[in-house]
Amino acid sequence: MYKTRKIYKNENYTVDNFKKELNEAHYSIVHLATHGYFGGTPQETFILAYDKKLTMNQLEKIISLSTIKQNYVDLLILSACQTAKGNERAAFGLAGVALKAGVKSAVATLWTVDDKATSVIINNFYEQINKNSVSKAKALQFAQNKYMDDYLLRHPSFWAPFLLIGNWL
Repeated sequence: MYKTRKIYKNENYTVDNFKKELNEAHYSIVHLATHGYFGGTPQETFILAYDKKLTMNQLEKIISLSTIKQNYVDLLILSACQTAKGNERAAFGLAGVALKAGVKSAVATLWTVDDKATSVIINNFYEQINKNSVSKAKALQFAQNKYMDDYLLRHPSFWAPFLLIGNWL
């Protein structure tokens, strides 16, 4: 799908490897497909790496350090549960912290998501960006609408948790 990409999965997807990659290389898109949880505080809010939890505070620090080195991330996909869920101290949760730290835009979720629905929606999102060169907002809208075309899957619990924040273009 992309000319240059690096995939870390299973035991290779560690907090240290994530930190190293963001600090040493420039990636316009970073996609984290994992599990997430919004615990109400930065210490209790996390996404899972293979070796440990990547907390909200750690995510902010890692992204901030890469931004200082001008390794800006144009789009962060947080393909996990509750990655845009927030409160009065952390608007839009992990995704909001990522934007505050320097990511230009993020696709994240407001609540627990279905793995299959997430896979289909995110793949359709990428397909639109790659083949049709549309904005991120239009790509997400298309992906959600396409998912709703299936009568059995049109319930909002499948497609509605996905949110694009930051730069929509």
